Amino acid sequence: MSQEKILVILPAFNESGNITKTIAEIKQLSFSVDVVVVDDGSSDTTVLEAKSTGVAVVSLPFNLGIGGAVQTGFLYARKYQYSIACQVDGDGQHDVQYLKKILQPIITGQAEIVVGSRFMTEDVMSEGMPRPSRRGANPKQSWRSSAVRRVGIRFFAWLISGLTGYQVTDPTSGFRCFSTKAVIAFAEDYPQDFPEPESIVTARRLGFRLIEVPVQMRKRVHGHSSIRYLKTLYYMIKVTFAILLNMIKKNKAVV
Repeated sequence: MSQEKILVILPAFNESGNITKTIAEIKQLSFSVDVVVVDDGSSDTTVLEAKSTGVAVVSLPFNLGIGGAVQTGFLYARKYQYSIACQVDGDGQHDVQYLKKILQPIITGQAEIVVGSRFMTEDVMSEGMPRPSRRGANPKQSWRSSAVRRVGIRFFAWLISGLTGYQVTDPTSGFRCFSTKAVIAFAEDYPQDFPEPESIVTARRLGFRLIEVPVQMRKRVHGHSSIRYLKTLYYMIKVTFAILLNMIKKNKAVV
């Protein structure tokens, strides 16, 4: 691993019971990274648990949602001049052992944004990048999201791939790494509500190179996802409109 200055952003909302384990796993990595926990107005002991680990903690005064929390992390990364920022969920679902794989294309200059995909195999194409699985899922995956969620993911993969030209397989994945250029851009403007799919459209509009790499994810141990039941349908409708509106936005210069 190179000597890049790397920040891991952990957005967290009521992740008591998950956050300390996630931080401990990051600290056990074979390479050095800094961690900032962005507490998104939690009402439980998330902040106390995060601070007990010794990492940086930024507490938002009230719940802004995942987009606001991640953008706060980008602002932190820009302020302290990190060359790479990675987003890892605070619920423990992301296996941080895959961080090195997600970081590599950023470090080697192959992409500005790299997304960890649950729906790719370990097969490698001739240019050295992962190839989407024809079966639509990683055969080694130990845990899979619900059938309703998988339908939503496939819909957004189809929509975003058609609109942007990116051949994405997991547009809702929040397991990502960003180059300095992407950090600067997203610190200024990042989708606020359910941002992962829409931010891919933003990336294409700004001319960023985006690729996916295969990863495995795990079932959360404590708590539950904020997107459940009927909210999944609301999520799909709202994000679809947001994506279509994003496509007609004017580009901003990225320094």
